[in-house]
Amino acid sequence: MFDRVISELGPWTWMVLGFALLVMEIIAPGIFMLWIGIAALIIAAISLLIWDAAIWTWQVQVLAFLALSLLSAYVGKRWVSRRHDPTDQPLLNRRGAQLVGRMATLAEPIRDGRGRIKLGDTLWRVSGPDLPAGTQVRVTGAADTDLELTVERV
Repeated sequence: MFDRVISELGPWTWMVLGFALLVMEIIAPGIFMLWIGIAALIIAAISLLIWDAAIWTWQVQVLAFLALSLLSAYVGKRWVSRRHDPTDQPLLNRRGAQLVGRMATLAEPIRDGRGRIKLGDTLWRVSGPDLPAGTQVRVTGAADTDLELTVERV
């Protein structure tokens, strides 16, 4: 069946696949389907040039597409990762990490290792040693999810 579809559509099979992958990249961006779509378009261009060659069977086309997909994904990943500029605000979207070192007063006592502090207009969940409300504490860390801060008594 696959053989029949490729032979009937010819090189357009790869163009349709390439453009479908590029459209999927637009709908669900992630930069991954872009490279595979580019590989399909390159195979389409090669197919336009050598479609009638005896060696250019659908099996060879699929193998070339797979190899080119891997190569283009690898090159694309290296190219994109190299383009990340260092930021002047590394903690921009990490609110909890921005608070490390700040002093606060416990709004609720820490019982069984959990309590709350108020920083600015926000109540933050904290973990630390059991302490009564009103105790001065220092933020010493933040969970990866920024949902809970770690504190110690000042």
